Amino acid sequence: MSNGLARMALFGYRVAGICAYPLASPYLAYRTLKGKEERQRRLERFGYPSVPRPHGPLIWVHAASVGETLAVIPLIRELRRREIHVLLTTGTVTSAALSRTRLGDEVIHQYVPLDVKFPIKRFIAYWRPDAAITAESEIWPTTMAELSRRNIPQIRVNARISDRSYERWSNRSKIAELLFGRLALVVARSDLDAERFRDLGAWPVVISGNLKGDTDPPPVDEAVLAGYQSQVGDRKTWAAICTFEGEEEAAAFVHRAIKPRNQQLTIIVPRHPERGDAIEAMLREKGLTVARRSRNDVITPETDIFLGDSIGEMGLYLRLTEISFVGRSLTAEGGQNPLESAMLGCAVLSGPNVQNFRETYQQVIRKGGARMVRDTEMLAKAVHYLMTNEVARRKMIDCGHEAVQDMRGALSTTIKALEPYLNPLTVAARLRPAGGGA
Repeated sequence: MSNGLARMALFGYRVAGICAYPLASPYLAYRTLKGKEERQRRLERFGYPSVPRPHGPLIWVHAASVGETLAVIPLIRELRRREIHVLLTTGTVTSAALSRTRLGDEVIHQYVPLDVKFPIKRFIAYWRPDAAITAESEIWPTTMAELSRRNIPQIRVNARISDRSYERWSNRSKIAELLFGRLALVVARSDLDAERFRDLGAWPVVISGNLKGDTDPPPVDEAVLAGYQSQVGDRKTWAAICTFEGEEEAAAFVHRAIKPRNQQLTIIVPRHPERGDAIEAMLREKGLTVARRSRNDVITPETDIFLGDSIGEMGLYLRLTEISFVGRSLTAEGGQNPLESAMLGCAVLSGPNVQNFRETYQQVIRKGGARMVRDTEMLAKAVHYLMTNEVARRKMIDCGHEAVQDMRGALSTTIKALEPYLNPLTVAARLRPAGGGA
């Protein structure tokens, strides 16, 4: 494909977005009915602000979902320490709830506008960001074009490209060069990610490691934790977290397979809590007794499954166990971040499909803090082994802690790479008189 055809393809994408724009409202209404949008904040998707823009320098930070939001929290706090305002956009209800829980008034949160000319122009014109920082891998052509037109630096942090995305962009190399070439800076998560960004046209590219290694452990309400610990008592426990469809069935199989020997409590934390009703129905069909966090159900000695269908309480669920299976890896693909489990003292188990977290898992497994299982039967054997072998379990937990400590340092590398963009804004923020203009 020539440069001319690549430009025509991007122009066609923008025109298609404009043509489809009238359908955006009914589409978002449908998502609202599904619990995937907040009804009272739907206009944010069209670029309409719901709060005033503060005076002074402002950086737009975009994190698509929960994982990306967790990764950029330490970076956001560093920006705020420098007195730079942060506008955080996310794309999901769960990530918005996480922002409220973890960051509160430290940031301005808005839902990310649609990647269509009218909403994104309206959004950028109102917020006037001094720079745009995106976590990980999202590429939105219209948004990138509008930022470029206004000469707003576009920066990627904790940047990664999955195998599938890299193959797709490589097959459209001219389009990739036009888009990735607009990036002012890429701070890549690994050597492989850096090489892929360079191949696709990004420059300069530096390597930081994984920002998620610098995050704090997820918090917990100590009173709530103490209450559930009392209810669990001395029962053995294990957790299947960040599960996708099919993995709750796998957790139920494991529970039934090892219950005669362990009488354990199984904790299931679905990646999408809105699936709670369907998951409960499936579990009850299998004859299992379910207590749900969303109903504040009491865990009794007869409870088989504690269903963690709440938002922002991973710190609670992981503190109730020392064995954590991390989902989206057995019946789904891509994997989820294992570092939270390792931070909170869990031996980590995972299925083999962890393409999006390959380097992270390699480091944790190399240290001995995680183990891969190829199927449900192997998962059941691994959970039973760890439940009944305290020495092996404690060794994995200690190795996981060591792996997390070894992975820290990405934040300082990222900040150093960002200094040319942050220093002028820090000076402007600190020199601005109280009550001065934007």
